[in-house]
Amino acid sequence: MNTIPKTMAAVQLIGHGGLDKLIYNRATPVPVPADGEVLIKVTACGMNNTDVWVRQGAYGTEDDPSAVSTWRRQGNTLTFPRIQGTDTVGCIVAVGKGVDDARIGERVMVDFSIYNRDDDSLADIDYMGHGRDGGYAEYMALPSENAHVVDTDLTDVELATFCCAYLTGERMLERARLSAGEIVLVTGASGGVGSAIIQLARARGAVPIAIAGAGKEQAVLDIGAEAVVTRGAGNLVDAVHLATRGRPVDVVADLVAGQMFNDLLKILRPEGRYTTAGAIGGPVVQLDLRTMYLKQLELHGSSQGSRTDFRRLVRYIEEKKIRPLVGGVYPLSEFHQAQTDFMAKNFVGKLVVVPD
Repeated sequence: MNTIPKTMAAVQLIGHGGLDKLIYNRATPVPVPADGEVLIKVTACGMNNTDVWVRQGAYGTEDDPSAVSTWRRQGNTLTFPRIQGTDTVGCIVAVGKGVDDARIGERVMVDFSIYNRDDDSLADIDYMGHGRDGGYAEYMALPSENAHVVDTDLTDVELATFCCAYLTGERMLERARLSAGEIVLVTGASGGVGSAIIQLARARGAVPIAIAGAGKEQAVLDIGAEAVVTRGAGNLVDAVHLATRGRPVDVVADLVAGQMFNDLLKILRPEGRYTTAGAIGGPVVQLDLRTMYLKQLELHGSSQGSRTDFRRLVRYIEEKKIRPLVGGVYPLSEFHQAQTDFMAKNFVGKLVVVPD
């Protein structure tokens, strides 16, 4: 029989700012599952860029891109202290009213999305780790419907590399309607979402061309990239043309933006599609509208994913069409070091935090 303690260790975000705003608190109350919820004992939780940007308040506003602001624009749901962490894996140890006791003991992967509508729309979506507490803790309560058993022999750490990055990448490709045989150019290809997109593109029968930092080329090829362009090494348009052997690029899946943004639009074929879910190279970009309208391009913004996208992701895992990429594992008590290394980007794939 499970004995659930009253308190637990957790990393709490206590405000916007630097790493000092992340407190390792060993006296955090263990949550009690409400009606329709389950309590999981967390075994692993993957790290994401959203954790950093929310801590920094780096999302800006439509009126002031430099303003300190959090992720959600439809109404702020972030309150402090908040336990972040989206990519959570754990074991159900208790259930709330209305949930079958038979669920106790299940190993689950968490769909971190807070769906505020019954349909598959993402018009009013939030996420665990922002609108409610997430998985950088020893225990986590969540709606039972968001706790999914996955038929896989992957370890908990491996399973914790998928959810946010792969769900984000799958939504991007779904928005851009990437299909078999098409060429997709992937920026930030060695990171969590970029490396996910390479595999997800292959799962669709598409051909991924990667842009990655120096020294990461072979790792990205091993993931499944058809060819790799080294970021910052010469003219980007010419380098991509060589990498594709002159074949047109149908889709750009961009996670970097910044100074390369307009070149990415130049690279697209006429009626090509651009999709983005991040801007680690700079969110405020220069756009020559003539490139956009004369080539009749489509530009898509994307964030998180739908219930349907999540089910597709689970199927890919179970069918072994995608594989985990663990870039490092850290104990929860060393969270500052984990996020410092995460921000340095000297790894391929995902970093994962585990309870001590």
